[in-house]
Amino acid sequence: MTIWVLFGVFTLLLLIGTPVAFCLGIASLATVLYMGLPPVVVFQQVNSGMNAFAMMAIPFFIYAGDLMMRGGIADRLIRLAAGFVGHLRGGLGQVNVVASTLFGGISGSAIADASAIGGIMIPQMEKRGYAKDYSVNVTVNAAIIALLIPPSHNMIIYSIAAGGTISVADLFTAGVVPGLLLAAALMITAYWVAVRRGYPADPFPGFRMLAYFFASAVPGILLIFIIFGGVRSGIFTATESSCIAVVYALLVTLFVYRELNWQGFVEATLGAVRTTAMVLLVIGTASAFGWLMAFLQVPQATIDMMKAVSDNPIVVLLLINVILLVLGTFMDMAPMIIICTPIFLPVIKAFGIDPVHFGVILILNAGIGLNTPPVGSVLFVGCAVGKISIGEAMQTIWPFLGASILVLLLVTYIPGLSLWLPALFH
Repeated sequence: MTIWVLFGVFTLLLLIGTPVAFCLGIASLATVLYMGLPPVVVFQQVNSGMNAFAMMAIPFFIYAGDLMMRGGIADRLIRLAAGFVGHLRGGLGQVNVVASTLFGGISGSAIADASAIGGIMIPQMEKRGYAKDYSVNVTVNAAIIALLIPPSHNMIIYSIAAGGTISVADLFTAGVVPGLLLAAALMITAYWVAVRRGYPADPFPGFRMLAYFFASAVPGILLIFIIFGGVRSGIFTATESSCIAVVYALLVTLFVYRELNWQGFVEATLGAVRTTAMVLLVIGTASAFGWLMAFLQVPQATIDMMKAVSDNPIVVLLLINVILLVLGTFMDMAPMIIICTPIFLPVIKAFGIDPVHFGVILILNAGIGLNTPPVGSVLFVGCAVGKISIGEAMQTIWPFLGASILVLLLVTYIPGLSLWLPALFH
């Protein structure tokens, strides 16, 4: 009965439109009161969930991404991408995917990616005769690449949710190949849709201009190698790398590109504070919810249920993917990671599946969920930028969602895609 109180209150509040952080917190409090425990237990778990040193990386990566979005780095990355792939059919769609991949390697945030790249690319694509739904669908699906490649702060959340037992450096490395595979799949899809709709290709700018675009983008691109190389080599931790990212972003945007003014600095700072407050509140309340699930032995019950269905890892992974895709339609990413990790991590370990591999599977599932209503935050951002309704976007998003799900299946059943690169560094 206690489990029904926990999940029943959470589901009821979610259905009536309550913000997810309050759903998690109120459900946890109601369950604790039902069990006769002191309410202070919930607040202790909320504090414990937010009070982790590794958690410091999240606000700094968010801040760095916001600074770079306002300081001209996104513009130069788009220009570089246009030089490389703009001459392909549906050129601006290809540019959108490549630019999202480059910017994702700096921001680590799908929403920041959709805002920054979408804010620049969607109006340009509309001027060139691309339909709004195509522009939005390319943008929002390409944005989830940022979740897989470093410095994805969702990888850090997964590591923390796993009790800090999984290396952030290994997770950062494990997401690189799946992220690039997703980018390739979306580029092929964008090309196929562009051919069907008769979209044009831009002229090739020439190697001299391409070299100029590359040189102007180098300061921004260097941050990718600083973060990844520093964390992977052990020179600094993920938390330290996030602080370095902020300092580097300020230096580049103030003294190299000279495009960050005082108003932009204040807006970036306030935006990072607001985003961090929301993320940490969700993480804290989700930690209390997760603690109650562990206390009520939900993970063990899940293992028993899975074993009753099948003892074949292929079937178990398929079931987990279906569950995660369904959860992603109504649950935002951070609470989904924190709630699902303690449930499914013991399951995948019991079936001999690598936790790093599962981390990539979980992140990609949650990322696809960001583009599916009713709680698709990245889809909402893209539609707001493109000024179209969710319904209009959903009518033609299926080829892109199909490409993402195909990559998910490849990543799920070919562990080497995730584990090959981390193995090289051991």
